[in-house]
Amino acid sequence: MIVVFNENATPVQIQKVTEKLLDKGFDLHRSTGTSQVVFGVVGDTLAVDTRDFEVLEGVHEVIRISEPYKLASRSFKKEDTIVKVGKATFGGKKVGMIAGPCSIESRDQIKKIAKMIKKTGTKVLRGGAYKPRTSPYAFQGMGEEGLKYLREAGDMNDMAVVSEVMDRMDIIPALKYVDMIQVGARNMQNFALLKELGKINIPILLKRGMSATLQELLMAAEYIMAGGNHQIILCERGIRTFENYTRNTLDISAVPVLQKLTHLPVITDPSHGVGIRDKVAPMARASIAAGADGLILEVHYDPEKAFSDGAQTLYVNQYEQLVKELKIIASAVNRTL
Repeated sequence: MIVVFNENATPVQIQKVTEKLLDKGFDLHRSTGTSQVVFGVVGDTLAVDTRDFEVLEGVHEVIRISEPYKLASRSFKKEDTIVKVGKATFGGKKVGMIAGPCSIESRDQIKKIAKMIKKTGTKVLRGGAYKPRTSPYAFQGMGEEGLKYLREAGDMNDMAVVSEVMDRMDIIPALKYVDMIQVGARNMQNFALLKELGKINIPILLKRGMSATLQELLMAAEYIMAGGNHQIILCERGIRTFENYTRNTLDISAVPVLQKLTHLPVITDPSHGVGIRDKVAPMARASIAAGADGLILEVHYDPEKAFSDGAQTLYVNQYEQLVKELKIIASAVNRTL
């Protein structure tokens, strides 16, 4: 349920409505970025007669939201949410770029890659320290030591950093190093993890599960937002279909669909989306043309020797060329890169 106040509603009127809602056991989430005060009301709102609140002084209207995701819905907030990660922004007119290796392999490796991609203007460095791998024998990441190297590389190159956590116990250690926490496809419905991420105050990069519907993705975001953290970037990273030529099927149509359903920024991950190096750049270009708010891409100076996902990782010179192309496409759709 949403309570919309009059533009001239007084603090006293708003406080009285707030108290009445809290007395009934509801959780309140105040929307920002609008000329009117708007409350997202979470709880058993079906048991409430909306007229009881519509007659209160200062209230303009009370709206029931039909979608199961309340706080992530456009009904709750019509303006686009802009999420800032360091000096990068996601949402609005600006297209954000995230790049780096699939996994952090050594201090020298992550520093070398960071220095290279910084020249393209990329402001967010990615690198996996905890790697969820299909095989238990594959490289699992360097853990907290890797996060330390990632932070060093970011600081040396004036870049924000993002890395994935897989367990709620890893959140607190990760907060010492990262500017944004990634939730990978395999953990999109790790509800215990999502609840804990709702309690912290840094951006969350939430990837779509490989078999998840868009509504399930938005409900995962709702778990985080219900805890109080509204700094969420949604990521389409490819879904599992009957096609086996590519690693996954990058659902570019998810970008405009999600942007109609939610105010949260939407980016794509073409690297995981197709899993084949020479298909990554075309999908990246198509994503920006479709209106994506940003990209996350895997980049390495020597992908053939990468510890993980080398086949889908761009060489640095390929990434440099891609960024030049993306600037042209972004301009054509009234965005800047």
